[in-house]
Amino acid sequence: MTKKILFNAFDMNCVGHIQQGLWAHPRDQSRRYAELAYWTDYARRLEAGLFDGIFLADVVGVNDVYGASNAAALRGAVQVPVNDPMLLVPAMAAVTKHLAFGITANLTYETPFLFARRMSTLDHLTGGRIGWNIVTGYLDSAAKAIGLHAQAAHDDRYDLADEYMEVVYRLWEGSWEDDAVVNDATRHLYADPAKVHKIRHEGPQYNIDAIHLCEPSPQRSPVLYQAGSSTRGRQFAATHAECVFVNGQKIEGVKSIIDDIRARAVDYGRLPDDIKVFMGATIVTGRTDKEAQEKFEDYRAYVSSEAALVHAAGSMGIDFAKYDLDEPIETGKSAAIVSNIEAMNRSAGPQWTRRKLLEQMVLGSRQPPMVGAADKIADELATWSAEAGVDGFNLSRTVVPECFDDIIELVIPILQERGLYKTSYDDGPLRQKLFGAPRLPERHIGGRHRLARMA
Repeated sequence: MTKKILFNAFDMNCVGHIQQGLWAHPRDQSRRYAELAYWTDYARRLEAGLFDGIFLADVVGVNDVYGASNAAALRGAVQVPVNDPMLLVPAMAAVTKHLAFGITANLTYETPFLFARRMSTLDHLTGGRIGWNIVTGYLDSAAKAIGLHAQAAHDDRYDLADEYMEVVYRLWEGSWEDDAVVNDATRHLYADPAKVHKIRHEGPQYNIDAIHLCEPSPQRSPVLYQAGSSTRGRQFAATHAECVFVNGQKIEGVKSIIDDIRARAVDYGRLPDDIKVFMGATIVTGRTDKEAQEKFEDYRAYVSSEAALVHAAGSMGIDFAKYDLDEPIETGKSAAIVSNIEAMNRSAGPQWTRRKLLEQMVLGSRQPPMVGAADKIADELATWSAEAGVDGFNLSRTVVPECFDDIIELVIPILQERGLYKTSYDDGPLRQKLFGAPRLPERHIGGRHRLARMA
């Protein structure tokens, strides 16, 4: 059977997400982000186009590394103001049946007990269409916002995350037995207390003695997403992630990352196919190359170079405002997103400058866009899938909604004709659609907590 390509719309509950400055385009609707109708219309549009899901990024700090100030971020709407992504999901779920929702939540600043309840609630309300993008944060401003002096070191955050995952797995998988809910009104018996178990955990970061507050949801644990490509991030992904996000540089480099993560997963007793890989992509397309190029030049006129540098500075932990245009940039040891610095070193060389960085930010981000007629875009997507082992794409918005309308109207039909994209949705929860079963497999570290409960 030919592998089908998966599509997520990649967005954020804010004005400016990845492609900095494009919110100012006269046809862009992202300034309506605080309107519920904007998101429900968005969800309907994506489901009508057979998108697999909408993936919502999030940050809980402000990009204030550039110039040691939040002023440029506020001027350019660089992921600020930003609203809570979770609160959008029930409304979008109510107007769709199949569209899935990936939610970014920073475990560093979330108590596992309450977070586990929120995710179970969303899994219930969506009928099993929820996923969690596990992040540990990268902004000192977020740490300071909750009373810390600075965030923990990069690898230390992953150590904390491993313990956090153990706690939420035990709550989701180990507290309620599958048949704990009796729901017998004649006997006034809703749940059998003998089949609801306290979770007890004592660790370096967390202590818990409680039952999970929610009865088992369709998936129990949400589908687990993770985006770290650093050495420590790959180890975490191989242990926990079901869906991994990577950013495209060269095919060989992306394939190397994917192969490494899947090989590590096998070392943890998993199968290579237990992990789906989504690559970040930006698409500008049309019926002809000329139409696509004209659209690209139109979009490019609205790019904000300052805003692009603000976002890059926050994600890399480097204040680019300190450097002249052609002055070599010293990366040093960053506590931000290590894999972003590694990717920049690969693409621009170890001695890169603001000029080199800006040359890559043609649409306001470090993600090089795919520009061309729909058939050429389909060719490129198919090549990434076949040669790099990519399962799907996180398609970041440019000018919404037309960027997704173009993909739905022009690109998806070509992929369908080639047998590379579904023509209808399968039924069942998100994990069922991705992996063939609604619950974590027993070989997954989270599934083992279910086994421990059953023992």
